[in-house]
Amino acid sequence: MTELTRNEIIRRFLAGSSIRQIARDLRLARNTVSRVLARREAQRAGTGPSTRRRPSRLDPYEPVIQDLLGRYPDLTAVRLWEELRQRGFAGGYTVVRQHLNALRPRSTPVPVVRFETAPGAQAQMDYAVYDLDFASEGRRRVSLFSYILGYSRRQYLRFVASQDMTTTLREHVRAFEHLGGVAATCLYDNMKVVVTGSEDDVPIYNPRFLAFATHYGFRPLACRVRRPQTKGKVERPFSYVETSLFNGRTFASLDHLNEVTAWWLAQVADVRQLRHAGKSPMQLHQEELPHLIALPACAYDVAPVIYRTVDVEGLITYGQNGYSVPWRYIGSVLPVRLLEKELIVYGPQLEEIARHALLPGAVRGQRSVLKEHRPGEDPRRRQALLAERFATLGEPGCQFLEGLLKAQRYGKDQAQRVLALLGIYARDDLIAALERAVRYGAYSHAAVERILSVQARPKTVLEALAEEERRLPPWLGEELVFPRPTSDYQSLYEPEPHDHEGPNPDPADADGAAPEGP
Repeated sequence: MTELTRNEIIRRFLAGSSIRQIARDLRLARNTVSRVLARREAQRAGTGPSTRRRPSRLDPYEPVIQDLLGRYPDLTAVRLWEELRQRGFAGGYTVVRQHLNALRPRSTPVPVVRFETAPGAQAQMDYAVYDLDFASEGRRRVSLFSYILGYSRRQYLRFVASQDMTTTLREHVRAFEHLGGVAATCLYDNMKVVVTGSEDDVPIYNPRFLAFATHYGFRPLACRVRRPQTKGKVERPFSYVETSLFNGRTFASLDHLNEVTAWWLAQVADVRQLRHAGKSPMQLHQEELPHLIALPACAYDVAPVIYRTVDVEGLITYGQNGYSVPWRYIGSVLPVRLLEKELIVYGPQLEEIARHALLPGAVRGQRSVLKEHRPGEDPRRRQALLAERFATLGEPGCQFLEGLLKAQRYGKDQAQRVLALLGIYARDDLIAALERAVRYGAYSHAAVERILSVQARPKTVLEALAEEERRLPPWLGEELVFPRPTSDYQSLYEPEPHDHEGPNPDPADADGAAPEGP
């Protein structure tokens, strides 16, 4: 009962209304009106049992309640009741809610008009950013990926370290698999992963994201800027996550947080009853499932491929860390495929030559070296590998290696450094430099480097990629398709002839009406 109602009861009673009349006018029980009047008289007199608070079953747990509210000011009554039950409290939820309302009164929320969609028609996706304190990792910023079906309200949640394209596509795939299908459309805000810009207020979608959407058969729709209400179904659950998942819980690491999140989705979020439907998201999802777009037999490959040059130590660099490859690939530009927790390196014939577990994102300057990638202690084996690599450079390469090993004490080490120059200079330029060095008997890495600095220039990134592409094998069973000349498409811009009766054409055609036909 509000203080305004109590004031109205006292005012009417002092004006001469009976208890029965007050109860009828205010739609209250007569006992309720009598208690309000009795409590007022007791308070004014300073005596009577009404001035003493009745004992509560929550009294022994008051220190626990104050501690939880001190650490989690937004703790909900449900979470408080769950924590108290774990500590032996046998009372019901209502007494906990009433006690929490007395300690922390809340204002009435503003009502929001609800917009419902048909089963399988729409989903919504968004990110939320949180700064969390992890017990073993310290404070770090994480992003919460959320994908929710509009009809059933069943959703997929996962905390990630980044909001980049690869992470976004990977979590979409997991969301589709978790929910057993794809909604026909999905609403997004204007994140760069989805929208690259706009023209006349029309969004321009990211081509890579459109290719992903085409693979699964759904249509992305970007919302108007600064209109979060458009995606209310995905915006509102973030508050539910904060009040139900976060409150009263601590997490050791990001992995632990995602483990708890998966449990929370299955045991709490999916089985709660939705007030607007009277059913749980899991029950509504069974109704929505036949209307979702079926998943393809092959999931979309979201792993990006980058190119890296193998340095003189036989390492490729990613994220400021080094990963080893077989020693014979020094100086080569190799394709590298990045999985969520692994890094795969492929050779010139697209065969897998190395696989590493990715070092943590916060780690810098570390190396992941596999023993089998090193040349070993056998000098004959090492020399054979060098001879194999220099043989690919033709006769000048073989002659230079032979002279280098005879002239230099540490010839094998210098030979490695010469091979590493393939990552900086064009192959033909290095062969010309080796030929000149052999002609003048200059058998050293320094001599080759001086020759290159005078008669060649370092290759650009595009030139390096083009050179590596020329060395890749052609795609099996696929002929190359070259661009057509623009003249082949000129007929698409020419109006089709119309068969008119009389000298004057139809005025509709003169106004630019489109002709019929394909």
